[in-house]
Amino acid sequence: MAVAGQYSLLDRAVHGMAFHSLEVQKGVAEIESLLFRRRLADVTLRNPIFITSLPRAGTTLLLDVLSSLQGFASHTYRDMPFVLCPLIWSALSRNFRRRGGERARAHGDGMVVGYDSPEAFEEVVWQGFWPDQYHSDHIDLWDTQATLSEFEEFFRDHVRKIIALRKGGETIRYVSKNNANIARIGYLSRLFPDCVIVVPFRSPLDHAGSLLRQHHSFLEIHARNDFAKRYMAWIGHFEFGQLLRPIDFKKQLCTLQAHSPEGLDYWLCYWNSAFEWLLENRTSNIRLISYERLCGDPYGALARLGREIGLNDLAPILVWSDRIRTPSSYKFADCEYDFSVLEAARATHQQLCEVAII
Repeated sequence: MAVAGQYSLLDRAVHGMAFHSLEVQKGVAEIESLLFRRRLADVTLRNPIFITSLPRAGTTLLLDVLSSLQGFASHTYRDMPFVLCPLIWSALSRNFRRRGGERARAHGDGMVVGYDSPEAFEEVVWQGFWPDQYHSDHIDLWDTQATLSEFEEFFRDHVRKIIALRKGGETIRYVSKNNANIARIGYLSRLFPDCVIVVPFRSPLDHAGSLLRQHHSFLEIHARNDFAKRYMAWIGHFEFGQLLRPIDFKKQLCTLQAHSPEGLDYWLCYWNSAFEWLLENRTSNIRLISYERLCGDPYGALARLGREIGLNDLAPILVWSDRIRTPSSYKFADCEYDFSVLEAARATHQQLCEVAII
C-alpha cells in the first residue's frame, strides 16, 4: 500500500490493464513456463514455508525476518502488477525499474516498505483459479480433499518461478505471507507435505482491538482513495474497510454478522471462530507462535523458530532479536464489549498457548 501510493497515472493504468482479466495473465504464465522450462527444471521445491494467521498477528514481521535470510525467496513489490508471470515481467521491466524509496506502510504499524520489500501477493494465484470461494460478503473454507489439478500444477510452477527469479538454485526455499491461507491449511498440507505453516497469534483483546482500529483506518482510506481500494481487491486483501469479507470458519457467518464490524464484539467473535477452527483442524506441520512470547524473549523465540524450520546457522535470524518490540496494548472499558465473548476467546487463547512452540 505504501508503494502503491507512489504510483503515477501511467502506473495505475498498467495495473488496471494487468488485473482486468487474470485469464490473460494465466495464458501468459503458461507461455512463460515453456520459455523458461530449462531454468525451472533446475529448481527443486523443498520445505516451503507458509506464514498465515488473522491479520495484525505479526505475519509481516515474520515474513521480513525469514525472507531476509540466505536461502529463502518470496514475492516482492517488483512482481506487481503481472504477478502470475513474474519472469517475463521481470525481463520486460528491468530497464525502467525504480530504486526502492522506502515509506511507512498504510497500516500505521511503523513498518517500512519499498519496491524490493517482500509482500503478500500469493492470493492473486488463488483468486485466479478458485473464484467460487469468494462471495460478496464472505470467503469459504477450502475442502481438505479438494482437487484442482490445473491449479496445483500452476501453483507449484509459480513457486519455482519466484525461487528462480529471486536467487535460483535447488537449495532455495519459498516463503510466503498470506493471511487467507489460514482458510486452507489442510489443502496446503496435502499439496506440500513437507511444508511448514507458521501461525502467530496474539491475546484476543489486544488482537481484536488492533483489527478494529485497522478496519476503521481502511474505511477512511477506501472512502477517499478509490485506487487504494481497487489495489487491495486486486491482490485479494479483503480483511478490512469497504472490502471486508470474513472467512466463514465454522459456518457461523450469521452469528458473526449479528455484530457490527465497527464494534469490538465482531472482532472478538471472529478471533475466537478462527482459532477454535484452527485448533480443531491443526495439522502436524503447523507451528503456532505466541506473539507476546516472541516480543518478550525475541532471542530465545527466534532461536526456537530457526530450529523448527531447519536452519543450520541461527546467527542471521538472531540478528533480528534487537529489532522486535512489544506492540501497543489496547485499553477498553467493560461496556465496549460482551465479557462472555471475551471469556470464550480467552479459553481458546489458553489452548493455543499450551500447544504453541513459542
